[in-house]
This record gives sequence, C-alpha cells and structure tokens, in this order.
Amino acid sequence: MTQARSKQVSLQDTRYYHLISRCVRRAYLCGEDNHTKQSFEHRRQWMVDRIRFLTSVFAIDVAAYAVMSNHYHLVVYVDESEALAWSEEEVCQRWQQLYHIHPLVERLQKGQSSCQAEKDKAHDIINEWRSRLSDLSWLMRNLNEHIARKANAEDNCKGRFWEGRFKSQALLDEKAVLVCMAYVDLNPIRAKMANSVQTSKYTSVFERIHDKASDVDNKAQLPFTPKPLLGFIGYDQQSSPKGIAYSLLDYLTLVEETGKAIRADKRGSLNENACALLIQLGIDSDDWLQLAEHFGKQYHQAVGSLAALNAFAGHTGRQWVGGHRQQSQIFH
Repeated sequence: MTQARSKQVSLQDTRYYHLISRCVRRAYLCGEDNHTKQSFEHRRQWMVDRIRFLTSVFAIDVAAYAVMSNHYHLVVYVDESEALAWSEEEVCQRWQQLYHIHPLVERLQKGQSSCQAEKDKAHDIINEWRSRLSDLSWLMRNLNEHIARKANAEDNCKGRFWEGRFKSQALLDEKAVLVCMAYVDLNPIRAKMANSVQTSKYTSVFERIHDKASDVDNKAQLPFTPKPLLGFIGYDQQSSPKGIAYSLLDYLTLVEETGKAIRADKRGSLNENACALLIQLGIDSDDWLQLAEHFGKQYHQAVGSLAALNAFAGHTGRQWVGGHRQQSQIFH
C-alpha cells in the first residue's frame, strides 16, 4: 500500500534523503535500446542540466547523483533555513522560473491590491511558494514532469514515462549519508557501465574529480548562480553549518578502492590505504563492501542507528521501521 509522503519525510530527524525514480517498462531514460538500436545517451545531459537548474531555484542541495539507463539516484539535503532567509520578492522571482505568477501576487507587487484581505491572501500564497521551494515532492515533480515531456515529444508518444511516485529513503546520520553516497556513485561500476570512478560519467563522483558531469559537459545559462555539489567540510563543522563532515580526499580514495574491489571481473578486498575513513566511520571493510553493493536492496524507508530509527518512526506516525536487525550490526 502506498504511504503518504508525510510518513517518509521528517525534517526534524534528518535533512538528508535518497531519492530514486525509475522508468516504466520499455521506456529508456538513457542508454541504447537493444531492440531498435536507438541511442538515448543524450538524455543524461538533460537530467544533469535540469538538476542544476532546479537546485539553483530550490532550497535543496545535491550531495550525490547517478544517471542510469532506466532510473536515476539523488542524495539531497533540504535546507529550510535558506528558504526562510529569502525575501518575498526573491521567493516570487524563484517561483516565476517554474510557474506563472498568481494574479493577486502580481497586484501586490504593483501596489494595486484593493484591500487588506487581498494583501493577506497574496502573502499567504507567497508563503506557500516558499514552503514548496524546499519540498522534495515539488522538486521531483518539476524534474520528472520536465524530462517525461521531453522524452515523450522525442519518442512521438503519450502516456506515463516514470513508474508511479519516486521512492525516498531517510538517511538518519552521517554514516548512513556517506554509505548511501558511495552506493550511488558506484552504480555505473556495479552495472558494468564503467571500469573506474574516473570514467563513471554523469555521477557526482565523476563531477567531483573532473569538475564536470561528462567529457561534453554543457553548462547551460541559469537564472541563478548554479549550486555546486554539497561540499565536504572535513571534520571541523564549526566553520560551516552545512556540509559533509568528512575529508573529500578520504572519500574519493575509499570510493575508488571500493570500485576496484566490487568489479565483476576483478573482485577482491579493500586496499589498506582506503581504510582511514572506514576507521572514522566504525565500519568493517567486509560490511562496507556489502553496503556498497546491496545498500539499495537491503535497506528501505530509513537508515541509521536504532535510536534514530525509533525517533523517526515516532515522528512519522509508525509503529516501527523495518531493518532493525540488519542496521543494528552496522549503524550503532
């Protein structure tokens, strides 16, 4: 049974979420159709450009992404404080990048409101827009609908392009965030689309290494300064209120070595040089390799310590969150 989004998102427990959308059967987001031999590779750039555009408008940052043949992954950070800091004028400017302005708001901006009730209603509309611009459902709606329309127009067809609603997974602590980011970044290697993170195009790890999404990266002109990927701020969180509290170099080293270890043609164990971050995380190397390969299949709804899972369950109106036994062994 489909769950309400309010039972999948709780910003008081975490601002980090893993989001997944998958195409319907026989629809290609990217890749090549083996039946018709038609290539859809150019759609990967559609995805990257749209993600950049939307994160420049929304108060949401991307920590990791991977664009695959029939689905994509995002790890995002919801920054409500950014949205609250916007003036009403800025909220309206951002909303107008996506939708037409409401007549009552337009009258307010021009000083033509006829009464106080009309002004109050216009302010209420703007506050609703402010809330939507930090809402995961509105972000994914604007991403998926845009791509679906472009793909259907290119394919000269109508109908559903994406499977139902997007899936969301709450990442309840920094350990869960980092594990999920690595799982997302390693998608092309697990799928045999790339041999290393240096060649895993249209992923966040490729962008962090090369400062671009692909060899033919297209940085389109955006109405706002495009946001970079959510940064690694090291182990000192005092200097920045927002960011991933680990070393970027340690993360890249660990993901690169993990990619070598899980390659189907060259499976092995992790190099000791990659274990510095694992020691910080308190995760055994064998457990890490299992997570890097099976995180998306073994963990659902929320990931974190038992205390964090119980708090999340309480705040989202659940009796419990599945996966206690598996998670207690790693996310203690």
